[in-house]
Amino acid sequence: MSNIFIEQTLALEEEGSVNAVAFTWLDRLRVKNKTVYNHSIQVANYAVSIGAKMGLSPKEISVLRAAALLHDIGKIALPNELLRRLPCVYTREVSLYKSHCNLGANMLENEPGFQNVALFVRSHHERWDGKGFPKRLKGANIPLSARIIGVADCYDSVNPCAGNWPKTAKAALREVSDQSGAAFDPEVIKALVSALGH
Repeated sequence: MSNIFIEQTLALEEEGSVNAVAFTWLDRLRVKNKTVYNHSIQVANYAVSIGAKMGLSPKEISVLRAAALLHDIGKIALPNELLRRLPCVYTREVSLYKSHCNLGANMLENEPGFQNVALFVRSHHERWDGKGFPKRLKGANIPLSARIIGVADCYDSVNPCAGNWPKTAKAALREVSDQSGAAFDPEVIKALVSALGH
């Protein structure tokens, strides 16, 4: 999957698209932390599949892909020691960890054409029930692409392919689906289920 992604990204880079700039930022993340880099690629793959199932236009999917690739770009500014222990952080580090959304958005907001990308990066940890961060947005007030990235992010974090948890793909999907209507937009969950062929 990664080889296909890289080939697609190089093609996009030649086109001078938003995704070419995203690839430059993503390479910085690869240098910082390979695990977060690999996770970002997987999240982008899932997010694009979900977006396609939800009928997003090619332009919207292009922006969604860039935002999904860069959803954790703010982690570049976090200490390596914290990144090595993810997803386990000490209580005193929670606020520092949560800052990665704003840090990432701040890094990207001055890139030409990246205003929406920055918005989606900032909002990807918001929750459908309003209990997320950093702004406690709720329901449809959360941009759709951020809702999609949030679901893709969670699924990859619990998916056995990520290497974090000894779960089956079915169990991982069930865990994410159980948060439908609470953490996640039910329509996005339905699109994830459809994209995975369940």
